[in-house]
Amino acid sequence: MNLRDPLTPPNGFPSPPRVSGPIRAVRFAQRGPPMGATEKNGACGATVKMERIAFHSWLRAAVALGILLVAGCAVGPDYKRPPVPSPGSYRGEESATTNSLGELPWWEVFHDEKLQALVRTALTNNFDVRIAATRVEQARAMVAQARSQLFPQLNYFAGAGKGRNVGAGNTLSPNGGATVGAMQFGGDVSWEIDIWGQVRRMTEAAKAQYFASQEAQRDVRISLIAQVAQNYFQLLTLDRELAIAQEATNSYGESLRIFNERLHGGVASKLESSTAEALLASSAAMIPDLERQIVQTEDQLGVLLGQNPGPIMREGSALEQQMAPEVPAGLPSSLLERRPDIRQAEQSLRAANAQLGVAKSDFFPQLNLTGIIGQVSPELATLTAGSAFAWGVAASLTGPLFHGGQLRAQYRQAAAVRDQYVLQYQSTVLNALQEVADALVARTKLAQTRTEQAHAVAAYQEALKISMERYRLGQSSYYEVLQEQQLLFPAEDTLAQTQLNQLNSMVQLYRSLGGGWEEKGK
Repeated sequence: MNLRDPLTPPNGFPSPPRVSGPIRAVRFAQRGPPMGATEKNGACGATVKMERIAFHSWLRAAVALGILLVAGCAVGPDYKRPPVPSPGSYRGEESATTNSLGELPWWEVFHDEKLQALVRTALTNNFDVRIAATRVEQARAMVAQARSQLFPQLNYFAGAGKGRNVGAGNTLSPNGGATVGAMQFGGDVSWEIDIWGQVRRMTEAAKAQYFASQEAQRDVRISLIAQVAQNYFQLLTLDRELAIAQEATNSYGESLRIFNERLHGGVASKLESSTAEALLASSAAMIPDLERQIVQTEDQLGVLLGQNPGPIMREGSALEQQMAPEVPAGLPSSLLERRPDIRQAEQSLRAANAQLGVAKSDFFPQLNLTGIIGQVSPELATLTAGSAFAWGVAASLTGPLFHGGQLRAQYRQAAAVRDQYVLQYQSTVLNALQEVADALVARTKLAQTRTEQAHAVAAYQEALKISMERYRLGQSSYYEVLQEQQLLFPAEDTLAQTQLNQLNSMVQLYRSLGGGWEEKGK
């Protein structure tokens, strides 16, 4: 009786190589007899039929066993959100309310129609947003790759050869100088049963990374909206400062003309004309510098829009028309669910926690199921004969015995990585709370500063008006008018900068609260 293992290739024919990749399964392929051997023709059709029935029975049993074991446990810790500092209200907020500025969509925060058009263009064309979208697709594909390891891997093969003094794989093998051939075709299956949940933990980690890429994409959208709004407000501020500089240049020019006339008439001194001339030159020097800043800001905004550098249309918009909505910041606890960078940090922590389970599963044995079915024959004419039918099934259990501490070191490394992401998550939350508090105090204090600065500008305008009236009535010299102009124009510049800072603080507050990533219509 021949007690040879049915999975051992006949006549000493070498087995195919081990399947590479994440499926740790040995692929047993039966091939044709070595060149020079003859096929035995004594097998009857009934025997072949019984072999096929036996193969299908083995296959059904293996699949049932695999399905039963797939429902096994998943080693490693399940994810739990780590504790984070969450005060009852933000610093700088008088009382905590459930509604929040961050919950408003961006088109309800920025009411300027031209700014809304710029934001829509940027969200469509900006390269950073488009790059972030491709990263999301990459992460989605990686989830599919990880999940595919839960299923059996099916392959097909076919081969034919002929030669003299050669064996399988076209390698040198003496056979008495005979010229012989061999042919084969069929399919094989390999399946690593996920007993300990290693593949499920890998899939969990891949899904978490996919969700993290989505949050990163949302964070890019928020940053882009904030940058577009801040650059737009900067343009309006530069337009206002340019108008102030042009007005100051014209006023100082008129003052210089009056003083020169008075100097020629002998009723004014050189001091007055020289002062007016210096002020004229200083204000005129500001004009080209402001024009340079306007062009550079337009170019920067064009890049954000995904367009070539060029002018930005903003006719009809003015800095004074931009109003910041008076909406409270909301509850600090809602920040964890709304701000994308916090959500991204938590998903990264989820992935690291799942990888800890992957590292732990390496300590346990792995069960592999393999099977093969096909036809083998030395000649094409007999390839479809019943005796050429080949099949085989096998199961193997492998596990670590001694790796010199490698597996323990890998587990400790995975645990340290998980601890790192815990700290990063907690740090991200803390930084977010600081950003919101800073933005809140900036909004409050800059509103007070703007009120006082607007009052100062109004007082300087009234003083200039009175000095002009006194000059026309002959009650004072024009030098008094010049002095009031020297006070008014810098105050107007300061007011424009204060208005810009106030608008930027509103944008920063909106961004720090995690607002702006919603899409219109959703």
